[in-house]
Amino acid sequence: MDASSSDSKYHVVLFPFMSKGHTIPLLHLARLLLRRPNFIVTVFTTSGNHSFIANSLSDTTAFIIDLPFPQNVPQIPAGVESTDKLPSMSLFAPFALSTKLMQPDFEKAIETLPRVNFMVSDGFLWWTLDSAIKFGFPRLVSFGMSIYSSCLSKVVVEHRLLFGPESDDELITLPQFPWIKVTRNDFDSTFRDSEPSGPHFEFNIATITAAINSYGTIINSFYELEATFADYWNKENGNKTWFVGPLCLADAPRVEHEPRKKPTWIKWLDQKLEQGMSVLYVAFGSQVDISPQQLKEIAIGLKKSKVNFLWVMRAKDPEYGDESELEERIGDRGIIVREWVDQREILIHQSVNGFLSHCGWNSVLESICAGVPILAWPMMADQPLNARMVVEEIKVGLRVETCNGSVRGFVKWEGLKKMVKELMEGETGKQVRKNAEEYGEIAKKAMEEGSGSSWRNLDELVDGLCNPRNT
Repeated sequence: MDASSSDSKYHVVLFPFMSKGHTIPLLHLARLLLRRPNFIVTVFTTSGNHSFIANSLSDTTAFIIDLPFPQNVPQIPAGVESTDKLPSMSLFAPFALSTKLMQPDFEKAIETLPRVNFMVSDGFLWWTLDSAIKFGFPRLVSFGMSIYSSCLSKVVVEHRLLFGPESDDELITLPQFPWIKVTRNDFDSTFRDSEPSGPHFEFNIATITAAINSYGTIINSFYELEATFADYWNKENGNKTWFVGPLCLADAPRVEHEPRKKPTWIKWLDQKLEQGMSVLYVAFGSQVDISPQQLKEIAIGLKKSKVNFLWVMRAKDPEYGDESELEERIGDRGIIVREWVDQREILIHQSVNGFLSHCGWNSVLESICAGVPILAWPMMADQPLNARMVVEEIKVGLRVETCNGSVRGFVKWEGLKKMVKELMEGETGKQVRKNAEEYGEIAKKAMEEGSGSSWRNLDELVDGLCNPRNT
């Protein structure tokens, strides 16, 4: 990068965590920043993640800098540079903690760059705050979560609400939000332990402390979706938040004009559309491990529901029986994909009318933006809280039925079939679809250039950090 030609420009550094769900929103943010005049964006990553980022930003002027990923980290297999490649998510804490070993190389690279106006780094890269302080530029945090889930987590921790109930499934009323009830099972184990310790706890403390001491937090959401919780957070926290999403709307959806270049699953969706049939999209993200027994129940439930479905599975998911036999039985009613897909391209397809989802925050936003209702099946991290928001707060989806009623319970095919049919054909399904469509329109307005609430929020943030009169 030529520093001499960059003197009159604003320079922003983006540093996503090595996980696709965390990376994609910051790549969308890069596009938003580059749509403003006089902006340079530099994205930091590792060589193992370079091609994904380079392909995503190939039509932009963003610079990409690769840092070497730490080698010989105990427990982490050689060559693993992203969480979706981890053999198990139980290795997440050592993987995330090892990223601190990248700090010296990161700082060497910063020394060679034009002056940085500000940085947005993933909350999981807590150590970048020290680098920002050292070089004298503000650090903003991106956790890729809703402010709803952040507020609920803050309340249960500060008031120690998870240590009273005898059962993991006992409902707990939140005094700050009395209409909301949660259970211990809505939170990961680190929240439920009265005396937490170990690598995961150490990592959580580091990320929270760094976030509190950073300039503020970028929220991939829009104010109108969770205004009550945005107001609460900004009132109770010294660390300000800026709602700048849904960031997925910063990137125009892919449109394939040449039929020969269409992926097989898009051709299949086109065929369903021509036949006047609606499709349920099924995907559980790139992180969660699902047992072979649970996968089998999903397959039976989908088959017996008699809905058309497109099911995206991870390449490393176990077989749930004889796959070719199942595909033969379901005929052209279902299609199973084991490749990386453009999820938004699927969700905006006119044939897709429902989404059986783990409720990762990116998936929730993409579904809302497409006006597609969700059948919520949360499995880990912030997903149970996102599912509560989807089903109980904004009412854009229904929830799967577990066999014991627990948030983390096993789902049998009979319960899945029942809720799939309700989402796709039932009266409550129609209502949540209407709500999803309404929020989808509000989301688009929030991102409108110049006038949308999210666009104006980013303008305010950028002006405060980059305008000479404010520095």
